[in-house]
Amino acid sequence: MCGADVSMVARVGDDLFGEATVRNFEKAGIGTENIKVTPGVSSGVAPIFVDSSGQNRIIVVKGANDLLSPEDVTGEVLRGADLVVLQLEIPLETVYHTLRLARSLGIRSILNPAPAQKIELPEAPDYLIPNETEAEAVTGVAAGRVIITLGAQGSTCGGVFYPAFPMQAIDTTGAGDAFIGSFACFLGEGIEEGEAIRRANLYAGLSTQAVGTQKSFVTREMFEKAWAGVNI
Repeated sequence: MCGADVSMVARVGDDLFGEATVRNFEKAGIGTENIKVTPGVSSGVAPIFVDSSGQNRIIVVKGANDLLSPEDVTGEVLRGADLVVLQLEIPLETVYHTLRLARSLGIRSILNPAPAQKIELPEAPDYLIPNETEAEAVTGVAAGRVIITLGAQGSTCGGVFYPAFPMQAIDTTGAGDAFIGSFACFLGEGIEEGEAIRRANLYAGLSTQAVGTQKSFVTREMFEKAWAGVNI
């Protein structure tokens, strides 16, 4: 949606959810050549509950995601990437392997430590991006840079506070994903870190103006129009 060339590395089950997930990625223009179907296993799902204020609660059922192995993430899979974005819905050994491999290939990495859990990273990501709850769980973990997303308040990085753009949230589901995905896109385009964070704040804010996750993410054209408006 934001304009980056994206490929997914994942596993899905041989159920209806898996087939629908792959089709959805393809429809969105996301590369699916590195998504493996795992027989006899259910696909990962994440039921979401939204309250009247637009805040959400998510229950994560890892399913086939929990079977993504280090062997699924090879140099050939990562080669040519500008950035690798990871989270913790896959085995930690696969996360650690991917961070080490990305570093060896000179590829920048972004880790979103969600769902929140205690971790000890053998290889520091270039960017660690937790929310406030996740930050408490990963205190002491080394990273090149740490960006903490603060919901309606904005975000902070290296002692610098980046305020959110004022808007009334309808549904905050997926706002963190919108921030991380758009930040990776902007950073990959060569945009300076501070501006990339401010842009990601706006992109995440715009995602709260509609119900849902992926379908609430705005197009690059819509984002640029909004960005031009806040910089007049």
